[in-house]
Formats: sequence, structure tokens, C-alpha cells
Amino acid sequence: MFDIRDRRCLDLFAGSGSLGFEALSRYAADVVMVEKDAAVAAQLKRNLATLPAAPGTVVQADAEQYLQQAATPFDVVFLDPPFHQALLPRVCELLETHGWLADEALIYIEREQGLALPTLPRHWRLHKDKQAGQVSYQLYQREQVKT
Repeated sequence: MFDIRDRRCLDLFAGSGSLGFEALSRYAADVVMVEKDAAVAAQLKRNLATLPAAPGTVVQADAEQYLQQAATPFDVVFLDPPFHQALLPRVCELLETHGWLADEALIYIEREQGLALPTLPRHWRLHKDKQAGQVSYQLYQREQVKT
């Protein structure tokens, strides 16, 4: 994983929380884990409570609905949506258009191999691209948008 010390991280589709908890273990300034499933979110909260003074929050919400509220920009965003549900296009659009991404934010995308990536914002630059088994991983960096 890349250096995330002192960065604000958003883990959408948190699931087991592996990406969010890894970020906490690497001294992220703050981690917000968003999980739709109520039972899974409750387990994430219990797991987070075992970490003394961990700067993390679990939000039980649908990712698309969560992204439609007022945003505070994040430095790192983890996107690991459930496979075969075509959630990436809308989520990527909402991240960009609703102010969720800091200038030069890192966006990590994990998806099933063979699934075409949605059209991404033109100022998201591919930094790394890897595959393992049936999973593809991409790391993008958002270039500063000049207004």
C-alpha cells in the first residue's frame, strides 16, 4: 500500500473493513468506512471499538446516497464495490462532482477482471495497474483541477 500517513481516507463499500483498517494501521489521520449492510456495519463498529483511540468512523449507508450529501474532501478513496453490480460509474461521478476528492487525491479501484472501467474524469491519471487472479486493481491520482 502507498503512504497514507496523516491522510483522510474514505473506504466505500467497506465490507470486512480490510482497506480501512489497513489505512488505520498505517497512521491515517482519519478513516470513514461506509457499508450498506447493517449487520456488517455493526461488526465494523465493534471491531473499530477494539482499537484504542483509532481515528475512524463507520457509517451504515448506501454509498451512492452517502456521496450525495455535503462533502469534506478526502486524500485517499478506496473503491471495492460488490462484483457484477455496475456501481463504479455512478460512484466515480459522484466523487468528482460532489467535492469528495482533495486535489491530488489517490483513488484505489478494485474490480472483477474483465469488467471495463467506466469513463473516468480526464484528470484522473493512472498510477498503477495490477491483476491477481480474477481481480484487477488500479490506483489513480487526481490532478489538481484548474478553475
